[in-house]
Amino acid sequence: MNDALRLNGALVDRARAAADAIADDIQQHIDEHTTDTTERATLRLLGIAGVNEIDVPLVNVVVEQGRELLSGGIMRPFVDLMLRAGKSAQQAAEGVAAGELALAEVPGERRAAAEARAEELAREGVARIDAVRRRRNELVAQTGEAVKPYVYVIVATGNIYEDAVQAKAAARAGADVIAVIRTTAQSLLDYVPYGETTEGFGGTYATQENFRLMRAALDDVGAELGRYVRLCNYASGLCMPEIATMGALERLDMMLNDSMYGIIFRNINMERTFVDQYLSRLINARAGIIINTGEDNYLTTADAFEKGFTVVSSDFINEAFALRANLEPWQIGLGHAFEIDPAKPDQVVYQIADAQLVRELFPGYPLKYMPPTKYMPGDIFHGHIIDGMFNFTGIFTGQEIMLLGMPTEALHTPLLQDRYLSIKNAKYVFEACRDLASEVTFKPGGMIERRANEQLQKAAEQLEEVREIGLFEALSRGMFADVKRDPKGGRGGEGVFHIAADYFNPFFAALREGRLSGAPVGPPPGASVSGEEGGH
Repeated sequence: MNDALRLNGALVDRARAAADAIADDIQQHIDEHTTDTTERATLRLLGIAGVNEIDVPLVNVVVEQGRELLSGGIMRPFVDLMLRAGKSAQQAAEGVAAGELALAEVPGERRAAAEARAEELAREGVARIDAVRRRRNELVAQTGEAVKPYVYVIVATGNIYEDAVQAKAAARAGADVIAVIRTTAQSLLDYVPYGETTEGFGGTYATQENFRLMRAALDDVGAELGRYVRLCNYASGLCMPEIATMGALERLDMMLNDSMYGIIFRNINMERTFVDQYLSRLINARAGIIINTGEDNYLTTADAFEKGFTVVSSDFINEAFALRANLEPWQIGLGHAFEIDPAKPDQVVYQIADAQLVRELFPGYPLKYMPPTKYMPGDIFHGHIIDGMFNFTGIFTGQEIMLLGMPTEALHTPLLQDRYLSIKNAKYVFEACRDLASEVTFKPGGMIERRANEQLQKAAEQLEEVREIGLFEALSRGMFADVKRDPKGGRGGEGVFHIAADYFNPFFAALREGRLSGAPVGPPPGASVSGEEGGH
């Protein structure tokens, strides 16, 4: 039902123009700065992995030893060290950690050689990402693809091996995307833990080994079921581009990757966050990963009926940042949520208006729709009905990534039967209403159309105000999610560096040049694929 709401096109143009100006302003800041984790991600892209004798990641050791050199970038001095020592990137990092090698300024006579070799290594690093992306495309073509909307569920036991068992059970019940929830507060760690983990709090540590283990588990169950099962994790927090690198190398398919979430909900320094999200998104773009943004969270701290327009504003801003980082529309999973108080008369009518508005503003984008959380009752039977109305709104308005609500989720890690019931609910609603939207029209000037255009107007006006005062100031005033943040405060500010005139990092150019394009190709739209729950 594209253009079914007869939206005010002039307002859409105003909103998008304001968001573009906002992003251009922040992009200037991005282009003038680097961060600890941006430089560490660069080393990870060279293939460096592992930890020292006290479990500090080697990339942290190298960046900390070369801290005085970071304004010029870590690549030139590190590659110069490799050449002088005759070592590989991994060997050089191990030598630094052992105290046998040391980084230093690169004299003029060695710069050309170091930069030429660094450019070669950058192309090799990006080629590894390209190979992983091609492998995904092959598997989707060979194994088969689910029919959208994707059924998206979470696992979060803390133990990666138990997560794998639960993920396989969810896939057999009909899940298309498995998100491994990250352990509480990992976003605030300024390093990435190493190796497999079996203990977490409210989730499981995001590590490269855990990514590898879960990817292998989902490949196994996907081959069994005859459809490719997607894996999701979190490229957010203080190590955003590093986790994006790990996801790219281990064939994750989706990553939570928002431009402002860490600022608003984790009090991470905004100067750092905007720099980090740029490289993380360049990596995700190259890897063919779909990003999911976090606007749904706004409606847990602000009222969804009164402040729903802020979700639309943020979607426009996230779109602008994503496009500047080379992401294609099919990779930009903008977020919103079903969070209006169910006690409000015509709640579902207003939810449809908000969801249809986002659908029409961003055609061709795989929108991620989040389930009710804020007002979910303790009565699981009532909650199951509310989740059913969420599922109905999602299929009716053409959402493509549906994170399912489930009984008792707020009380404990969901049981296998909780996921089974939620997936059964969603599958019934999706199939029972699959073509309903193409059979109906919205009443001109009716409640739904009026609500959508009112929200659009408020979003356009808010974006124009943000353009005038700047995004840093808007965040300090709490204009998103009713949360105020200090532009100079928050975690990680000490890891932001103004770059020198001779800053050198060839990965930025390598990630952009000669890129692959297009989504993985599976069965034709509407085709069913085998599985325990039948067609998808």
